[in-house]
Amino acid sequence: MTGHTFAICAYGDSPFLENCIRSLKAQTAETDIILCTSTPSPYIEMLAAKYEIPVFVRDGKSDIQDDWNFAYEKADSRFVTIAHQDDMYARDYAKTLLEMAEKYPDMTVFTSDYVTVKERTMKKHKGSVEWIKTILRLPLRNPRWNGISQVKKAALIFGNPICCSACSYNKEQLKSPLFDSPFRYVLDWDTLWKLAGKKGRFICVERPLIYYRVHGGATTKKWIGDNRRMEEELAMFRKFWPEPAVQLLEHFYKKAYKAYD
Repeated sequence: MTGHTFAICAYGDSPFLENCIRSLKAQTAETDIILCTSTPSPYIEMLAAKYEIPVFVRDGKSDIQDDWNFAYEKADSRFVTIAHQDDMYARDYAKTLLEMAEKYPDMTVFTSDYVTVKERTMKKHKGSVEWIKTILRLPLRNPRWNGISQVKKAALIFGNPICCSACSYNKEQLKSPLFDSPFRYVLDWDTLWKLAGKKGRFICVERPLIYYRVHGGATTKKWIGDNRRMEEELAMFRKFWPEPAVQLLEHFYKKAYKAYD
């Protein structure tokens, strides 16, 4: 078993997939790369062959949770990053992750700050939403606190400040399947909430180690349009808060949707 694997989840023929692959190939630390898909195509096979990446095909209808679990299980390493095909990773993502794993052997989840990429522009400066998320992640930066369940959960009760594609999971300490949620959009938030109740640290490096792409074809944007995101977020908030607080939180949380306009 190796130290770390990037398990790319490929769906359809994304024009951003090659940029994602190139960012993983440019890592400064040794890491494995695999490509997992439930929508095999000549395009995906071509890119995998070009960069000498093994491909694993999941039979069955495409589903985010099933696809993520498949990628997680196919990775033969201690840590797994489920890489989203539209995103790119900083050269020292894997290096930083492995350094944190050595420093904190009980780390179950690793994450970092991120930069939002919109179409052909890169948002380098934080807006109000980004600053709020940074504040919410503060407890995860303190090694005295970030192994305490209630502290880990405190980072999640006002919304999910953690970028799902920035996360790496410790397979030696976490169960399989990793994702077991009734939700589709907020399944990463729901999963983190469940993992926060288990032993182990959530480590956050407050440095942008991932470039998170927002574009017209993104699932996030589509689900905002048909209100799935709002419905699922309300359901999550109801796990922590009474109804009046849920309505108040959602009123302010809706403003975050404008980031996808």
